Amino acid sequence: MNTFFKSTADTMNHLDMVPSVTSAKLGEVFNIGDGFEALAFREKDFLGAMDPLVMVDHYRMTKPTFGAHPHAGLSAVSVLFEDSEGPFHNRDSLGNDFDIMPGDLYWLKAGSGVIHDESPRAGSKIHGLQAFVNLPSTLRKSAPESLHVKAQDMPIIECEGCRVRIVLGESNGVTGSHSPALPMTILDGHIDSNATFSHQLNDQQNAWIYAVKGELIVLVGGRQVRLSSGHAFAISDVVPGARNSIHVLNPAPESAQFVMFAGKPINEKYVQKGPFIMDSEAEIAQIEADYTSGKLGKLA
Repeated sequence: MNTFFKSTADTMNHLDMVPSVTSAKLGEVFNIGDGFEALAFREKDFLGAMDPLVMVDHYRMTKPTFGAHPHAGLSAVSVLFEDSEGPFHNRDSLGNDFDIMPGDLYWLKAGSGVIHDESPRAGSKIHGLQAFVNLPSTLRKSAPESLHVKAQDMPIIECEGCRVRIVLGESNGVTGSHSPALPMTILDGHIDSNATFSHQLNDQQNAWIYAVKGELIVLVGGRQVRLSSGHAFAISDVVPGARNSIHVLNPAPESAQFVMFAGKPINEKYVQKGPFIMDSEAEIAQIEADYTSGKLGKLA
């Protein structure tokens, strides 16, 4: 075992206040036609510890798949990995009409409702994550907003054997862009064999960590979680005074890639139906009616 991990674990095992850690979960295969394949993760799979995330899909898309569709009461977040090939055409009812490129982030805070469409340009091969991030009830009907962060504008942490992009938020004293909704950190990291990356969670944050490829050992709160490609786990109950450092080690001979989302949980009950999140079934029915009647706008 890596000596860094052993000494850190020995130090932390005596602590009374440590975060809660779920077991690792393999994503559920989710395919649509021959142009979209994904591993899907849902909030229920992690016993609430994924909050404020509602779902994450790790996908590859080569053809237009979903067409124009609505969102309301949540943020729809797209993270494109750097190995994507070609542009990803984005349009929405905020008037946006542009290409998202490999490595970019697009955060669409739907709020009171938007129409959205993303599709690969001809010949493009898109590889990334699509996440739904919950909104507190006080923001569900707020005005929609968006944020596009280009790959070249994302800070990069480079340490021995590690290269970690700060897609959003901050890590190790390095700060990137801020979301138009809830504060959140998103990291996209590559780790060479036997290298380690560390990140300090803020008090009261949850975190969700996913192995995009390769093998990882993650140490948090005196516990080790082994992740293989396609698996994720969640961290919750991060309290002031606890040791909230996350250490990610690659024990395998091949390089590994991970993604981390970290944000403060909302801890509110909600109702989800497809692309909508509301406080009640009645509000779901109303937003569906608004969409049908064209009140959510139209594409650029």
